Amino acid sequence: MPLEIIPFKNKYSQDFYNLNTEWLKTFFYVEPFDEEVLSNPEKYITKKGGYIFFAELNNQIVGTYALMPLPKQNAFELTKMAVSPDYRGQKIGQKLLEHCITFAKTEAFNRLLLYSSTKLENAIYLYRKFGFIEIEVEDNCPYKRCDIKMEYLKLQDLIN
Repeated sequence: MPLEIIPFKNKYSQDFYNLNTEWLKTFFYVEPFDEEVLSNPEKYITKKGGYIFFAELNNQIVGTYALMPLPKQNAFELTKMAVSPDYRGQKIGQKLLEHCITFAKTEAFNRLLLYSSTKLENAIYLYRKFGFIEIEVEDNCPYKRCDIKMEYLKLQDLIN
């Protein structure tokens, strides 16, 4: 069966939590803000106007990402993107990112932002490849691990 990108359903909440906490523990640690959002994806993401999607392969959830509204920045944050360690290197992250950008354009988002760490060289490379550019990180960034903020500028090409 081919990889399919599917929307959030409550039954996938544990997959969302597990994929992200595994990824965070592998590269960093789970910050209190992460724990709160991952434990309550409906409360912090979908019920606030955000979106969560999953990569499903052979009836198994193998990846995820979320789009969290940032009203003060008139933007959505691409966040909580993770791929199962058993499926890394199979371009699933790339397919999730392609889906994210297409979805943002379809929904006519004003801005698409992400926070990351330069420690994640492969991820930063992928973001740049898809058209994200580095912008200044604000002083009150919600993540301790964050040392880079990026914006996808090509959304405006479609909107204008």
